[in-house]
Amino acid sequence: MKPSRKPADLNFPRPLVTVDVVIFTVLDDALKVVLVRRPEEDGDPFPGRWALPGGFIDVDKDASLLDCALRKLQEKTGVSAPYLEQLGSWGGADRDPRGWSATHAFFALMPSQDLTLEKGANAAQVEWVEAEAASRKRLAFDHAEIVAAAIARLRSKVEYTSLPAFLLSEPFTLPQLQHTYEVVLGRPVDKSAFRKRMLDGGFMEEAGTVESASGRPAMGYRLRDRSQAALFPRTFSPRDAAAPGA
Repeated sequence: MKPSRKPADLNFPRPLVTVDVVIFTVLDDALKVVLVRRPEEDGDPFPGRWALPGGFIDVDKDASLLDCALRKLQEKTGVSAPYLEQLGSWGGADRDPRGWSATHAFFALMPSQDLTLEKGANAAQVEWVEAEAASRKRLAFDHAEIVAAAIARLRSKVEYTSLPAFLLSEPFTLPQLQHTYEVVLGRPVDKSAFRKRMLDGGFMEEAGTVESASGRPAMGYRLRDRSQAALFPRTFSPRDAAAPGA
């Protein structure tokens, strides 16, 4: 029987470690993110400044970075199972006035319907903010840089995946899905090519007839698998792109 190993003596300075989440939705025909306003308290870093929702890892509650991100999402939105993807890590001696810190950033995709944003212990106010505008704000820490990175990652992946479907409540129609793609990309896509790609992608299943925006019946769809996005072999072309050989 092997003798038990004595825990290492961790007698050295340790950084502050947090998880932050860029929560995306499409609301009022715009791509938006959740920002929280930090409280006006003495000793609080960046008092009154807007920031991303997040917080310190709780070693008693969080078995992983993903667990921490899911906990923070539940606290802020009440949603327990959105699409969630790790974005990257940011760290340095100067990003937090309290000391050397590192944050592990995620982005989440969720429908705007039925979401209730909640103020937390370190959030005096919480709001949906247009994503590009949020990336230009003077946010706390390096959160503007994180928002910009999340927008770039999302838009690049939208070109060849089914990610925008995670921004819609189910069932959704093909016109609703196309509109969501166009909002996220910031440009139109070709309707006929879009419909073919979506229907050939195999990631949706029919969910019965629903009422469309025009009031006429339309086929509704739902995702077959909400744990991952489908991949397409080609990127989208703008609706007004010139035809080959034109």
